[in-house]
Amino acid sequence: MHGGHYSAFNIRIILILTLGSLTYGYAFSVISNTFGQPGFLQYFSLSGNASYTNKIEGSISGLFSAGGILGALTVGYMCDKHGRKITMNTAALICIIGGALQAGSINVAMLLVARFITGCGIGMMVVLIPIFQAEISPPSSRGLLVGQHGAWIVFGYAIASWVGVGTFYSSDLSFQWRFPLALQCVFPLGLFCCSPWVPESPRWLLMQGRHAESWDIISRLHVDGSIVDTNKVSYAQKEFHQMVKQVEMDSHAWIAGGGARQMYSKVSYRKRMMIGFFTQYAAQATGAMVVSNYMVNLYNDLGFNGGLVLILGALYVTVATMANFLASFVMDFIGRVRLLIIGMIGCMITLSLECAMEAEYMGTNNRVGNSLGVFFIFCFIFFYAGGIDATSYVYCSEIFPTHIRSQGMAFSMIGTFLSTVVFLEAGPTALSTIRWYYYVMFICLTAIHVTIIWRHFPETKGLSLEEINMRFGDEVAVHFSAAGDDSSRNYESNIPEEKEGI
Repeated sequence: MHGGHYSAFNIRIILILTLGSLTYGYAFSVISNTFGQPGFLQYFSLSGNASYTNKIEGSISGLFSAGGILGALTVGYMCDKHGRKITMNTAALICIIGGALQAGSINVAMLLVARFITGCGIGMMVVLIPIFQAEISPPSSRGLLVGQHGAWIVFGYAIASWVGVGTFYSSDLSFQWRFPLALQCVFPLGLFCCSPWVPESPRWLLMQGRHAESWDIISRLHVDGSIVDTNKVSYAQKEFHQMVKQVEMDSHAWIAGGGARQMYSKVSYRKRMMIGFFTQYAAQATGAMVVSNYMVNLYNDLGFNGGLVLILGALYVTVATMANFLASFVMDFIGRVRLLIIGMIGCMITLSLECAMEAEYMGTNNRVGNSLGVFFIFCFIFFYAGGIDATSYVYCSEIFPTHIRSQGMAFSMIGTFLSTVVFLEAGPTALSTIRWYYYVMFICLTAIHVTIIWRHFPETKGLSLEEINMRFGDEVAVHFSAAGDDSSRNYESNIPEEKEGI
């Protein structure tokens, strides 16, 4: 395992980028609370006809996910063509526009279009942010730093939930739902305004042949200000040398192999694409998004209603936030794959117990049974957030080589959006007809997925992004471990040449 030589400069960039994570989390979650606001239901005439209401709520969620798919498909090209930073600012502007249109919606059609636009923006954001974070993080701390993406996404859920609780008690029915929707513009606006303090990804700069700029950023990522630490400078030189050589080798192989078609024709790349997609699909197949989006229905079935439902929802995502932060701290020690498996097994067990409570006590006044139902919901989110949520983003952001990382991450996130389109679109109807049996499907799927992950997913903790190649059978240009004292002495002398280009 390599050292974690990160600096205040590194931490500052990570924290600014988490505004993009907040953007996704808040925009995704705010609608589930909005569905429970009396003012929203009254304005759009959704309180009288249950069948119509289920269709509209399903369409709102489905179009948001469809927009996410479009955004994810677009962001791969933009990241490689124009860079991570320009793409980030574009995504932020789209999210601002979408949020403003939602807050100003005057009919259902306008709200649906606005949710689709916002979906495009967050689809770009949720792909880009972990890529950006991974490309500026040292190997042994990458889980901690990139894990902030998942943690701050769920923090966005928590903010949306507590805002929903506060506005629920407002006497202004329009303010109840328009203010929370308008608030989603704040986070992308903050990201856009702070972007001058975010440098371009050093790995993307290397792919463009801008070596001097890349070295300037790499050196600042490992060394604090004017304080010169010989070990950290040496580490930065080694990392830069490895990056340059890997980019050189990958570029030649990419051209010789026929370019983009290798993502699906080359066995090792195809395996990565399948693993990335499967990771995100399997995370959604635990039922987490269905539980989160239709939590109001779930609590109503257990005999809870009114403002208490919103408070329970806010507590739910608060627990999820804390569990995600915990995951980011332990991920570099436990490992990505093991943490995914622990999380999925925990989700499977707790969702099974939740189904048992609903089957036995749904529609009754049994306080103990209904309270246990709430308890198991909280246990479920602890395992999901603590084992799967942040971990899935970290894993998918690091398994791809630099020249296909944006396309690979985008393809992975399509797994999320396709899954949510299917699961959430069917959710309202399924939960109103077959009720808790819908969750049995997620339990069965997760049991299958645990076996697949355990048998086929390679571990990546502690390796540099370049060295992860060897876990998929690809060549690594320079190994840190293979760089002995003699080669280490050559790194510093090689830096001037590598800054000028290969």
